[in-house]
Amino acid sequence: MTQRSRQLRTSRSLPQPPGDPRAQPPNDTPPGVNPPPTTVNPPGDYNPVSVGPNASDGYGNEHVQNAPAPVSAWSGWPSQWSTPLWNASADNGSPLSLWSRLADVVFACLDLNSSILSSMPPFLVNNGNRQGAGRTWLLNPEPLAYVSWTEFAKEAFWSYIGAGETILFCTARYSDGFPSRFMCLNPALVGIERNGGRIEYRVASVPVDPADILHIKYASWPGDLRGHGPLEVAGARLLTIAALQKYATNLATTGGLPPAIIKYPRRASRAQMQQMQLDWIEARASLMGVPAVLADGAELDVLNPQLQDAALHDLARFSEARVATLLSVPPSLVGLGSVSETYVNATNVFDYHWRAGLRPKAQAFSDALAGWLLPRGWGMELDRDDYIKPGMFERAQSYSMLIASGVLSPAEVRTMERYDTHAGDQDPDLPGSDEGNEPPFGTPGRPVQTNANAGMEATTL
Repeated sequence: MTQRSRQLRTSRSLPQPPGDPRAQPPNDTPPGVNPPPTTVNPPGDYNPVSVGPNASDGYGNEHVQNAPAPVSAWSGWPSQWSTPLWNASADNGSPLSLWSRLADVVFACLDLNSSILSSMPPFLVNNGNRQGAGRTWLLNPEPLAYVSWTEFAKEAFWSYIGAGETILFCTARYSDGFPSRFMCLNPALVGIERNGGRIEYRVASVPVDPADILHIKYASWPGDLRGHGPLEVAGARLLTIAALQKYATNLATTGGLPPAIIKYPRRASRAQMQQMQLDWIEARASLMGVPAVLADGAELDVLNPQLQDAALHDLARFSEARVATLLSVPPSLVGLGSVSETYVNATNVFDYHWRAGLRPKAQAFSDALAGWLLPRGWGMELDRDDYIKPGMFERAQSYSMLIASGVLSPAEVRTMERYDTHAGDQDPDLPGSDEGNEPPFGTPGRPVQTNANAGMEATTL
């Protein structure tokens, strides 16, 4: 640094006061006058008491969203690093949650289970007997939020399996007091607390009547107010799958270069070795498919790519298969193995998937809905016949035996197989309209009471 530059730098610096800065006298500006403490009309004239026994919690503490802050990388965060999975359990039920972004098998399994369950039409049962008539929420529980029962059911089952709980909110009621309209809430925005033996619910920090809430838990424990799903124990396997996927991505972006060693016959400095590595990677990534050229006696020694790739491939498939099993999906249904490895045919796969995976979930979900929506003695079930019914040849054999024994008639078989397609024909067990054939315990299809907290008007479905 020249003498001239030192003088310029010194002249531009601020003069420093002598001695300890804390010993300097204060400036001449008088202290401001604080308004008296008050908690009226927040936040306009909200000046909380900050000290003493009467200190308030503060407006921000009482008016804060329950959803946790998202995890984001700061400026300069290396692109090769992943952000921590903090708050991962808060959104692990959403279709694009952190778990789904770690491994696409999570999305595939949740989509498969929820799509199958939502495609099963619901029906009512009375003392074990199937009833043709039903309430209008069997078609659409909330027309202002969903286009059909299928959309609602897929959202509810996705939340039930993925997030470990489904929380429903009543938006309107029949004249007999039972809910006529309801919708699914995001569990991350619902706060649950126990206050004096009473469970209180807050939706986006707004208290709601517990009678308007139905909380269905996937797995529960005494004293725990929240439900827990299978993805909460799959963190280690999902991280393994994500690491293997990142390895495959890096392998593809570097021109398919497997782990290898560059052997150089002469002595080389550390800088020269690093430069050879960078030159090799840059050449392979920018000229994919072009043969590499090694000069000056350098050799490339590949470290058993076949054995390593085979081991990583098997590890990835095993980890994804375990995640699929946690989500009650046979691995073969999501492309992880052949059907012939475990099952005799596709029908057995669907039957096993229903009996071991879907039926317990459908039963728990339907029982909870029936207890909230229907009086005692009534229940709700999902029609699973289309998913597990055998082929036409097996059904024909079963129908022949049932007709011969007098259990069914040919006309009933035609109706069950939907062969009656004449104009005006209709299943006698089904109502001709969604209004006018309601069960005797309710007003047919017309909500007469609306939840004030829902902000919606009840209209005729």
